[in-house]
Amino acid sequence: MRLNLRVIIGLVITVVTLLGYFLNTSTNPVTGEKQHVDMTASQEIALGVQAAPEMEQQYGGESQDARAVAAVQQVGQQLVQANGLNQKTEYQYRFHLLADDQTINAFALPGGQVFITQGLLKNLKTEGELAGVLAHEIGHVVARHSAQQVAKSQLTQGLTGAAAIATYDPNSPGSSVARAAAAAMIAKLVTLRFSRNDEMEADNFAVKFTPAAGYDPHAMINVMQMLKQQGGSGGQPEFLSTHPDPGNRIGELQTDIKQDYPQGLPAGLKM
Repeated sequence: MRLNLRVIIGLVITVVTLLGYFLNTSTNPVTGEKQHVDMTASQEIALGVQAAPEMEQQYGGESQDARAVAAVQQVGQQLVQANGLNQKTEYQYRFHLLADDQTINAFALPGGQVFITQGLLKNLKTEGELAGVLAHEIGHVVARHSAQQVAKSQLTQGLTGAAAIATYDPNSPGSSVARAAAAAMIAKLVTLRFSRNDEMEADNFAVKFTPAAGYDPHAMINVMQMLKQQGGSGGQPEFLSTHPDPGNRIGELQTDIKQDYPQGLPAGLKM
């Protein structure tokens, strides 16, 4: 009887978790895609603003190089304005150059906070390459990848908890631990898979956003080649990496450019 009760509780949690995920949908204002998220744009903005100081601290704070800071902000805002993102979304786009000159990284928080380290910036050779990196991060924002990841995390945590309750055996407590650990690993691998897909989608946004601002999307290929030379995904197998291998991303970028501009790119774009 106790076993049946645990199974019932586990099933109830599973149903509630699944309903909570699949019934929470909203339409992305840029892509028109229906997404499973339970955060409003205002909540995303608040979350990003709240997290920004901590992220800055992890990378040595804001850069004191006024000229470089101005360049990052100018290119970032040019991308936002040229693509009408202030009109299409509620997000407050802010571009930050971080003082860490050893770490090669760029990332975005929900709601429009975009960051690039001096370590990455000093490895970029052209303004077009900077535009490609920032456009990629803007893509994460408009695609609401962070909000989607939060919703997916809540889904996998709920299902993992339900599985642990339903399969718990008081006569063999170690078995439930093993099952829970296996479920957690599956959940982690699923999340990594979503993360790689997010990176590919953000690359596609970079291809779409850069020409509108006067930049050649082929510059992103140069960025990928640089990342590959710098170590790419850190030597891990691509399957266990949150970022696709730069070499594979080059092929995807070339395909995206051909598909998005079948008649060729506009003339006069900056690399």
